Amino acid sequence: MTDAPFVATDLPPAGDPLRQTITRTWLADEALLLEALAPLAARDDATAAAISAQAATWIRELRNRPQQGSILDAFLREYGLSSREGVLLMCLAEALLRVPDAPTAEKLIADIVGGADWARHLGRSESLLVNASTWGLLLTGRLVRLEDDVGLDTLLGRLVTRTSEPLVRLALRQAMRLMGEQFVMGPDIGSALRRARDEAAGTERHSFDMLGEGALTQADADLYLQRYRDAVAAIGAASTQRANDPVESRPGISVKLSALHPRYEEFQRGRVLRELRPRLLQLAIEARARNIGLTVDAEEADRLELSLDLVESVFDDDALAGWTGLGLAVQAVQKRTPAVIDWLVALAGRVGRPLAVRLVKGAYWDSEIQWAQERGLPAYPVWTRKVATDVAYLACARKLLDAGVARAYPMFATHNAHTIAWIAEAARAHPAWEFQRLHGMGEALYTLLREQHGLRTPVRVYAPVGSHEALLPYLVRRLLENGANTGFVHRIFDATVAPEALTADPVRALAAAENATLLPLPAELYPDRRNSRGLQLTDRRVQRELAQALTDATPTPLSWTAADPGAIPVAMRAAIDAQRDWNALPVTERASLLEDAADALQAQSSEFLHLLIREAGKTIPDAVGELRETVDFLRYYAQQARELMGATRVLPGPAGERNELRLRGRGVFACISPWNFPLSIFTGQVAAALVAGNAVIAKPAEQTPRVALRMARLWQQVGLPAHVLQVLPGDGDLGAAIVRHEATAGVAFTGSFEVARAIAQSLAARRAPLATLIAETGGQNALVADSSALPEQLVRDVLRSAFGSAGQRCSALRVLYVQDDIADRVIELLRGAMHELRIGDPGLLETDVGPVIDEGAQRALRAHIEELDQDRRILERVAVAADGPPGTFVGPVLAEIPGVGFLKHEHFGPILHVVRYRADDLDAVVDDLNASGFGLTLGIHSRIESTWRRIAERARVGNVYVNRPIIGAVVGSQPFGGEGWSGTGPKAGGPHYLPRFVSEQALCINTAAMGGNATLLAGVGTN
Repeated sequence: MTDAPFVATDLPPAGDPLRQTITRTWLADEALLLEALAPLAARDDATAAAISAQAATWIRELRNRPQQGSILDAFLREYGLSSREGVLLMCLAEALLRVPDAPTAEKLIADIVGGADWARHLGRSESLLVNASTWGLLLTGRLVRLEDDVGLDTLLGRLVTRTSEPLVRLALRQAMRLMGEQFVMGPDIGSALRRARDEAAGTERHSFDMLGEGALTQADADLYLQRYRDAVAAIGAASTQRANDPVESRPGISVKLSALHPRYEEFQRGRVLRELRPRLLQLAIEARARNIGLTVDAEEADRLELSLDLVESVFDDDALAGWTGLGLAVQAVQKRTPAVIDWLVALAGRVGRPLAVRLVKGAYWDSEIQWAQERGLPAYPVWTRKVATDVAYLACARKLLDAGVARAYPMFATHNAHTIAWIAEAARAHPAWEFQRLHGMGEALYTLLREQHGLRTPVRVYAPVGSHEALLPYLVRRLLENGANTGFVHRIFDATVAPEALTADPVRALAAAENATLLPLPAELYPDRRNSRGLQLTDRRVQRELAQALTDATPTPLSWTAADPGAIPVAMRAAIDAQRDWNALPVTERASLLEDAADALQAQSSEFLHLLIREAGKTIPDAVGELRETVDFLRYYAQQARELMGATRVLPGPAGERNELRLRGRGVFACISPWNFPLSIFTGQVAAALVAGNAVIAKPAEQTPRVALRMARLWQQVGLPAHVLQVLPGDGDLGAAIVRHEATAGVAFTGSFEVARAIAQSLAARRAPLATLIAETGGQNALVADSSALPEQLVRDVLRSAFGSAGQRCSALRVLYVQDDIADRVIELLRGAMHELRIGDPGLLETDVGPVIDEGAQRALRAHIEELDQDRRILERVAVAADGPPGTFVGPVLAEIPGVGFLKHEHFGPILHVVRYRADDLDAVVDDLNASGFGLTLGIHSRIESTWRRIAERARVGNVYVNRPIIGAVVGSQPFGGEGWSGTGPKAGGPHYLPRFVSEQALCINTAAMGGNATLLAGVGTN
């Protein structure tokens, strides 16, 4: 144990009341927030009707124009997300252009294009390009389906002319590029500026966005910074005319902060403020010198308050005094945005000059919903209804307009006709504001308003700049937002949708809705049990509360000594006696006790988190995750037991006979749990055994006994009868003695394969009834990535899978197989990203890699690293700082090996081995993995469904994860367990686990012997 601080060494203060309101409304009740916002967005009946009517008129006029929108508008009309073809095309667009090798590209095309009905789209679009693309896709689809037993290479080969590339692949690449060009202003800032000059209408301005996702390495961040600096210089140089005009009327640039720093995250707040602030300030100073605006783009909800810290510190810097060109994008989809606008307006008032605020509907909605559910949050950070987002947008627009020109320059980004009409009416008297639209979208509507309805308000085009490869993630996000079935852009030209349906007043529509929320809360995710409650660790209020709770949660003194093997017979006799009465209880009572334990565990979570951090070396996110998994085990097994054992099962039989099948506990189970999950695996084993009617002798890992003893005390607190559960701490010899005892009816074990084999041999050698063995024994876990994988996503998932929990999970990634064609880029990213990981005190949120469990583990890992070093196989290693905290730390290591067969043992720590493979050798890769004998977890990164399904079917492995990390199995959703050397099954947290803990009794009753079969006689008369 240690007295080191928890959570952070420099937690920020709560801040002023407006900042506190921002934090407080993150997960606030949706209905209550909307109740307060609706009056801001509401208009009187006459005005609301006029706004809706005006917007409906615009839509009718737009539909009657000969050129109905851009090529992209036509594409979205024909291939929206309501069709399978639209979804498939997005998948194709996301992956095809970055696949470097022809064979993988052909597989991708065959996989995506061959499985859709392109014929029904042929000729339906008024766009020649869309119809031509449909014809090409139809041709390809027919070719792919022509002969199932003929390979795609043969089919495509028939179309090869004099080019070296098959015609179909070439055509589809061109189609994807053409679609991309509808979104991208140019591949570089020079070409984008030329296109903007040629296309700009009299009232159009531009804000250039240098495309790129978040940087993973410092080298990438440096590259993005230079691109931004070059773009600022180029925009300024190309805009010399009217150079002294107000900055609001000049072109600008949009900056993505996550591109400027490899760890732009809340947990790295101190480092980000030290390192990223100077970069943002430098860009702002250079933008000011050229009289162009700079807007900080909005990103995920977790990063919002960090972005506010940065914007505040830069906006208030003396170097920018008097400059009005700094802006910030805010997303109306987030619940906090109204409070954010209040704070920004107050900041501008305090500093004495206006801030430019770009109000957008928002991105990342689907991701925010998923993350909230995965984390078990109390609510969602975003509105769950589109109409609620529309109401919030109008309310935020009202706040910006009411702020006045001295505090805010509003920039309203929207393609929605009703929103445009509402703002145009509300802002009639406002002297300075603008509309914004995405390049390639909304152009037809704004052109109509300018040409036929006298729109004089400036319109700024948000113009992405970059290569087609850099476009892909951005493109998919925009299509998801604007091509969704409910999206205005998708429906504006749909003649089957009445204009009035698109222009209804959102305030009145929301009031008419039965519920303000559309989705069940994360706690209600599962239909038959409550989801475990998580912590929003990026919430600063939660951070402060957790820091205090962990500091105050000094664990109850748990004095213990290793149990003597001589205590086993006494414990066994007590367990046998207790099991009879425990087994006789109705399963409903046993299940209710598990649920009481789950509730008590959440109520006492601080003490358990403290133990997990200090005794087991868990980082805070890992400790929270383990506690939640424990709660889920308890509730899941309670629900499963009620279904399995809740009623006697009547089986069929002949007349005059009743057959029943009864389930009951087997007797006394030995539960032997590991140190890497000292709470969840310990409790999961014990809970399953108990709820099935068994007594338990538990032997926790000798490194983490206090966690198990504290959980045993909680069991007592909720009323578990004495001796039904007994915890005997000690070493492996003690566990072996428990296994050998003749009264042991079953063993649940998690640990090494060698120990599991010894347990099996010991059980078989006893002169006692054959016992059940349930073993989960680790693995030589691999991840296979083909060249269709997105390298940045792959590397993020690899970092988490290999180095999270210091590589000490059963499911941790040990071997990364990466296709030759992308291996160099992936390895380059990995090497750089590894050095961005923070090694240190697991009690601080900034820590990514905590200590390994003890000195023995540290020595074994260092020995393996030394062997790799001697063979010159190490590609990268991260040193442990000499001035860091004391502990058994091992820095992450990346080494290249020829294959999984090179590894003779499982190396349980932060060491990742990488293997290159050729595309033609994919089957051989899976065969090698199977030949290793292990079969716990396997990851696959591929955009080709036929590829990952083929690997999954061929692999002999218990858990397969596609395009995601390979750690973090969820109880009830991803039952966990392996085969071969990785365990016996069945899977923990799955529907087949509990039956292994019960015995069956068939009861046959001859009812005819007791006066005949009354039912039979009642149905058959005699004369």
